[in-house]
Amino acid sequence: MSATGTSIAITVNGDVRELAAGTTVAGLVDDLGLPDRGIAVAVDGFVVPSGNWATTALRPDDKVEIVTAVQGG
Repeated sequence: MSATGTSIAITVNGDVRELAAGTTVAGLVDDLGLPDRGIAVAVDGFVVPSGNWATTALRPDDKVEIVTAVQGG
């Protein structure tokens, strides 16, 4: 949680999560223990390029979808 103790609620792949206000996409990916490669993140239906994760702050009620690339044939 942030120094002010403020938290926000977002939805990640259908599950509601509480995060510290000001959490970025990069912070969420890290908090979830996901790798920073081989995944795609969309916020409210818009894909966030991985180069923008560190500067894209999540807002209350954002809907985040995270998908992992899998190999197949």
